[in-house]
Amino acid sequence: MSPTDERVTVTIEGRELSLSNLAKPMYPATGFTKGELLDYYAKIAPVMLPHLRGRPVTVKRFPNGVEASGFIEKNVPKHAPDWIRTVVLERKAKGADTNEYAVVDDLASLVFFANLAAIEFHTPMWRLDRAGQPVKPDLIVFDLDPGDPATIVQCCEVSLLLRERLAGDGILLEAKTSGSKGLQLYGAIGHRGFDGHEVNTYAHEVAKAVEAAEPELVVSRMTKLLREGKILIDWSQNNPAKTTVTPYSLRALPHPSVSTPVTWDEVEECAGGGRKERLGFGPEEVLARVSGSGDFFAAVLG
Repeated sequence: MSPTDERVTVTIEGRELSLSNLAKPMYPATGFTKGELLDYYAKIAPVMLPHLRGRPVTVKRFPNGVEASGFIEKNVPKHAPDWIRTVVLERKAKGADTNEYAVVDDLASLVFFANLAAIEFHTPMWRLDRAGQPVKPDLIVFDLDPGDPATIVQCCEVSLLLRERLAGDGILLEAKTSGSKGLQLYGAIGHRGFDGHEVNTYAHEVAKAVEAAEPELVVSRMTKLLREGKILIDWSQNNPAKTTVTPYSLRALPHPSVSTPVTWDEVEECAGGGRKERLGFGPEEVLARVSGSGDFFAAVLG
């Protein structure tokens, strides 16, 4: 048996799981293995699970590591154990009428998917009720994407504008890195009673208003030709059919990076010309941050 064929049986919260290929590199450029992937998700679970709980999950799986082709999986795998919570929802895209989603409510479920080389977890801005049906969005999101040569520094500048704009409407935003080039802002909106269409329209109007105020810095339209040197405020992630990378999820990039909640002090430092690499974090750094300070994103949980 080769090292990558290693298999270990563990019991998590009374659930038995067979973990495999622990020595297999998931990020070959750094040697970060599947065992390390599992270890990260097991350790980050106390702060990640509250952001996953009650939301249908879409995963991005990379069985042969991030340098090989991966795939997006919405339907729960056919071989999933019966204790994985699932929900059947109407499908918005063409093709099948429904998807059977997994809902990752507990540590055993999170480890199950990590063992399938699910590197990325993505969730919508709404939760499910007790009957497994979608309720009104409890979150609003603005995904800030820099067009070269703009960087995360300009994303931070725009995030401060958005924070001020939404505070005037009684919505307090929190920031996290995308785990890639950009920044994502979330706000709790359950108290507003928006339905999916209303929150999407509201976010679009906010993005257009910020673009009108800062046309040399901001664009709210998706056209790539308009985005050079500017920050796209992607408001469309509020569409109920869309998902955004879950807080604390790893990203499938050449090096392991995490979508990491950050403080507004860190955002302001970056916007002021501070070292932009301060807003890029790997799994060990994130675990250390959480160990020392807890979940900077707890406020969006309502």
